[in-house]
Amino acid sequence: MTARPDTGYTGIPSWIYAIAAAGALFVLLPLAAMMAKVNWAQFIPLITSESSLTALGLSLRTSAASTALCIVIGVPLALVLARASFPGQRHLRAFVLLPLVLPPVVGGIALLYTFGRQGLLGRSLEVAGIQIAFSTTAVILAQTFVALPFLVVSLEGALRTAGTKYEAVAATLGARPTTVLRRVSIPLVLPGLASGAVLSFARCLGEFGATLTFAGSLQGVTRTLPLEIYLQRETDADAAVALSLLLVAVAVAVVGLAYRGPRAPGVTAGSAP
Repeated sequence: MTARPDTGYTGIPSWIYAIAAAGALFVLLPLAAMMAKVNWAQFIPLITSESSLTALGLSLRTSAASTALCIVIGVPLALVLARASFPGQRHLRAFVLLPLVLPPVVGGIALLYTFGRQGLLGRSLEVAGIQIAFSTTAVILAQTFVALPFLVVSLEGALRTAGTKYEAVAATLGARPTTVLRRVSIPLVLPGLASGAVLSFARCLGEFGATLTFAGSLQGVTRTLPLEIYLQRETDADAAVALSLLLVAVAVAVVGLAYRGPRAPGVTAGSAP
């Protein structure tokens, strides 16, 4: 069966393009305005200062750790929400996705009252000699809290789109559930998992409110790049703008990895364009 030729019809009314252009300008104009304010003569010294590099390194390390934690707990959550059926499932999904709409500072307060010295779990941890609040661990937990829904949404959608027929075939052939998960389910939705992980990393990289509330701003310990930008804004506007542009560049590169354009019909990996 041959593929139908592309007629070039998009089905988009011409007036839609005008509104879409306005939407694109709404996003691009502020970025252009920020770039116009960059002190390009001092750009490299500003983003390579000791405090800037320390904040950037901390952001990258904690974001990587938070993304790994999102994968560890997010994959089982997405599997349960996409495949299982149990009372309260809709409520569980709503609570898992709550950080998407919850102000980050509220998430930080919730974490503080959970893991802080006088928190729900923090008191027991304090007795055991473990202090989480205002530490690098607190940064990782705050980033994970706000980024987890991105991975769950991406992976759950991929699981629902993939269906269960391949998994059912593997099960009828005698494969155990863990084997089906490892050999069929995960490889089947790997692009969705990768996309969710990249988006989670990007969200972790830009996290501010929950981190400031739960972890504070200690240089080299909890002061990530967004916190450094906030502090520099009060004392050195040029440094704040330069670091903001750096964070935007990193975020664009990361999100670009998650949203690569589709291949043209008939073009396979490794074939000539």
